[in-house]
Amino acid sequence: MKYNFDQIIDRHNTGGAKWDAVEAVFGTKDVLPMWVADMDFAVAKPITEALRKRTEHEVYGYTQPLPSVTEAVVDRMQRKYNWKIEPEWIVYTPGVVPALFAAVRAFTKPGDGVVLQGPVYMPFWSAITSNGCCVADNELKLKKGRYEIDFKDLESKFCGDKPPKMMILCHPHNPVGRVWTEKELRRMGEIVMKNDALMVSDEIHCELLFKGYKHIPFASISKEFAQNSIVCMAPSKTFNLAGLSASTIIIPNKKTRDCFCTARMGFTTGTNAFGLVGLEAAYRYGDEWLEQLIDYVQGNLEFLMKYFEEKIPEVKVIKPEGTYLVWLDCRKLARLPKSPGDGVQGMSTKKLRDFFIKKAKVGLEDGTIFGPEGSGFQRMNIACPRATLKEALGRIERAVRARD
Repeated sequence: MKYNFDQIIDRHNTGGAKWDAVEAVFGTKDVLPMWVADMDFAVAKPITEALRKRTEHEVYGYTQPLPSVTEAVVDRMQRKYNWKIEPEWIVYTPGVVPALFAAVRAFTKPGDGVVLQGPVYMPFWSAITSNGCCVADNELKLKKGRYEIDFKDLESKFCGDKPPKMMILCHPHNPVGRVWTEKELRRMGEIVMKNDALMVSDEIHCELLFKGYKHIPFASISKEFAQNSIVCMAPSKTFNLAGLSASTIIIPNKKTRDCFCTARMGFTTGTNAFGLVGLEAAYRYGDEWLEQLIDYVQGNLEFLMKYFEEKIPEVKVIKPEGTYLVWLDCRKLARLPKSPGDGVQGMSTKKLRDFFIKKAKVGLEDGTIFGPEGSGFQRMNIACPRATLKEALGRIERAVRARD
């Protein structure tokens, strides 16, 4: 069937954080929310129908995944990535973030180092520090508009008397939008394995790729990588099901899997009945919707890039290879003079945030929440009807021109 992604859906008063938490997040009600990774699109019809059918059975007690749910996950890994996984490798959790916290809890102890690659999704930082561990930041390098891995620095992070016990990989990367190549994945994996560390790969955005890019699950590259990794996936970003709380954590190594399951007890165990129903329906019947979605978001990206280039050249778009999140380089914008005669004056993080909230009336996410490397950047969610995107860009353009 043909889906209408141009449809404007009123999401106010539904309890959805993206719209109903606007005042709490931005301090005002009159901003257009383009922040949290949540799409403003209706989900695929087969998902809605499956959920509706489940509600008709009016008992909503404790639940466990039916064999058909696990079969859907196994089948999807085979179809999408030619990756043969075993049913027993799958651990269900209510989200990828709780799984990251559980993994750090399971395989490190206070004082240990954990490698990540900033600027990166903010819960990575807190998963490490809240467990008493230290961040070993292998900072990504922006070269000619594209982020690259500093492999020399990555190797150096494992030097010393107490090398890191784990690396948390964001693949595809949020917020910079990189889809790591097999060559890059192999090199990272070899460094991690050589130093007897564990790779935890967050692959929640793995099906949201733009044309010409291919996702390779880290653990699918070799048996050695599979035995030394935890792969975190979910239908939540791909099919807009974050509120249903169902993720699949794939752990081929039984010892690693058992340790993870022990560590998660009490705070990440179980999913809900509707999450499992939504997961299965999405993986079995959601591809028609997904193909149309990617085409639409690709159109949004092309529209956004052209708009910034022609009308707001002060902001540079870091072109994403995957995800529906766009990393905006606002460092030139932050140096705009406040008024004629003021000269060039830098804008603090707070002033840049205030510019978008109070002047442009658009709610983005500050780059600094993704790490110190994000200073001067903003993250923008473009998974919305084109009319919403046009309105947001128009607001930003008018605010920038008002500063000229």
